[in-house]
Amino acid sequence: MSFPWPEPGTPLSQIPTPMPVIDEARMERNIASAQAYFTDCGKDFRPHVKTHKIPALALQQLAAGAVGINCQKITEAEVFADAGIEDILITYNILGPARLLRLRALNDRISGLRVTTDNEATIDGLAATFDAARPLQVLVECDTGGKRCGVQTPQAAAALAARIAAAPGLQFMGLLTYPAVGGAAVVESFLSATMDLLAQQGIPCPVRSNGGSPDLFKAHEVPSATEHRSGTYIYNDRAMLRAGHCGPDDLAMHVLATVVSRPAPGRAVLDSGSKALTSDLLGFADYGRIEGHEDARITSLSEEHGVVEFGDADFPQVGEQVRIVPNHTCVVTNLFDRVVFHRDGKVTRVLDVAARGTVW
Repeated sequence: MSFPWPEPGTPLSQIPTPMPVIDEARMERNIASAQAYFTDCGKDFRPHVKTHKIPALALQQLAAGAVGINCQKITEAEVFADAGIEDILITYNILGPARLLRLRALNDRISGLRVTTDNEATIDGLAATFDAARPLQVLVECDTGGKRCGVQTPQAAAALAARIAAAPGLQFMGLLTYPAVGGAAVVESFLSATMDLLAQQGIPCPVRSNGGSPDLFKAHEVPSATEHRSGTYIYNDRAMLRAGHCGPDDLAMHVLATVVSRPAPGRAVLDSGSKALTSDLLGFADYGRIEGHEDARITSLSEEHGVVEFGDADFPQVGEQVRIVPNHTCVVTNLFDRVVFHRDGKVTRVLDVAARGTVW
């Protein structure tokens, strides 16, 4: 049995919980302010759609001036291609016959597909799949301190670039990195050194893609980068607030929850557990900030319950709602099939999280 979703104009107080709710005005400001910054500093902006996984929001970002989008799965990219988006970067080493065939089919559909690699095995698989009739654009991923994927030296990056450039079905497009927070100087040094090596070999390097939300407004500190990738900025979250990336009025996502029990003095239980807030602490000691009750702490989660410790005599009673700022908004998105949007506390629209659950 399915239940009707709230009509536009419905007060948030009537929304079944737990539910992520997005403030349209704050989200619009976040999109506009980030895009204005990149326009001013002359860099392309490529939002990472992992934060929302919703094509309608990607189209808003593109309408504001974004050059394209970033995702990490072929199946995610297919969802956004179905919405008419052509410029898609998949930042992942793509391996295996099934994925490669699907990637080739996607490349046949859209004009601006790009992928990344940091190893020869991935390049060999791509080279065997694509041909000169419809080449695939490839960037080399560089580790500039993020310590995830990426080649470790400019020399290794230049060697992979040469291997890509030599493959008839591949087109070397440039370099990409996901650095540590505050790593602008390291990124600039790595990119500029690699560009020098490529220039010596006569290999063009048109794209130098930097990334990260915490340093979004410091992208100008990497002059060699031509574009920046960021996802969380559209909603923002508690981690971004802690980092000073945003203020309280920039927090567009809240998880709406209901108090279902107050079993003992100073303790309450919410209907939002690990299946709504996630167990992702991101260095915090608790599981989210409760708006208007910042001294209260969500101390533990089971699957459907969130336990709150509080000393505030005015903490909401059983049946009343609270709004929680999640520690990490991107993970919350992936826990829900739909998200409710509102303006001034009234529902504006309900959107499917269309790319949720896409496996690869």
